[in-house]
Amino acid sequence: MPASLTQNPLLGKIRITSNIHVDTGLHIGGGGETLDIGGIDKPVIRDPITKYPYLPGSSIKGKLRSILERLLKKPLNRTGGSGTYRYESDDLEDGFTEIDGMIIPYEGAKTCQVSRLFGSTGGSKFWVRTDLAIEQGLVQDDGEKEKKIPRKTINNQEHILVDRGRNTSARLMVRDCHLVEESAKVLREIDTGLYMTEWKFENGIDRVTAAANPRQLERVPAGSLFKFELVYTVEEEEQTIPDLKNIAIALTILEDDALGGHGSRGYGKIRFQNFEFFYRNLNDYQNMSGNASSSKNPIKTAGDTAALLDSFGDLTDEINNRLLSASEGN
Repeated sequence: MPASLTQNPLLGKIRITSNIHVDTGLHIGGGGETLDIGGIDKPVIRDPITKYPYLPGSSIKGKLRSILERLLKKPLNRTGGSGTYRYESDDLEDGFTEIDGMIIPYEGAKTCQVSRLFGSTGGSKFWVRTDLAIEQGLVQDDGEKEKKIPRKTINNQEHILVDRGRNTSARLMVRDCHLVEESAKVLREIDTGLYMTEWKFENGIDRVTAAANPRQLERVPAGSLFKFELVYTVEEEEQTIPDLKNIAIALTILEDDALGGHGSRGYGKIRFQNFEFFYRNLNDYQNMSGNASSSKNPIKTAGDTAALLDSFGDLTDEINNRLLSASEGN
């Protein structure tokens, strides 16, 4: 059976909660409906009901993916907009992308540490080892038609051109981050002329004419606190710990980077505080009662990213024990 027709297993869910403390003013743009004279050039994104600023999960997830791609030294094998390039697994199986005559290897989404966490969209017109492509149903083995498909020898092995690769779903979900109520109360009372945010005035200077180009940006003020939550789907026992370690490392690197726009100008420094890890296996879901379940209590806590990395061995033991007990129960 082709791999694309098999269902990914579901062994459980690991939920990680924390708080995001904003150390320097943060800007994630929301796009203005109108451009008023003397108004903000770049407003922040807000909840349409409460009008509170929030941090989109997509922005955090995209930043974590970018960090992990660089950490794992993934090649740029997919063209993006405005002349940019990015990394994707063109298929579940390993293969090669061809861009402007360059042959670029990619790792198949079945094993790629980036693609299995963040998902990937199948590529088009890429090379896969001929025997694998036929076995997996990526090309039709129907005699004369199959013989006409272009082939290429790469690394001393015959590869065949595949029209369309298979997608893979993301195991990692990052939720939108909303203000902690205590922080929202403080922001509602600040007097900046903006609701719960601050102005940041800047001047762009033309390097030739020295003409000034003033602009006004809206920022979430330093000291704001947001609720953070991500959920990891456990599909392969042996990949769970490496995936969680990559997440922990990426969160740590993010603290020394920036979230949102204009990071090189000091915006977007954040810290993660008070981690809690929760785990539910299939037995927990199937046997859950109205009273409670053991999954309401965290299996691990850590005050910050440094403590999280220091105690990762203990977390590994706890998760492995729960995975083992779940498999024995089945």
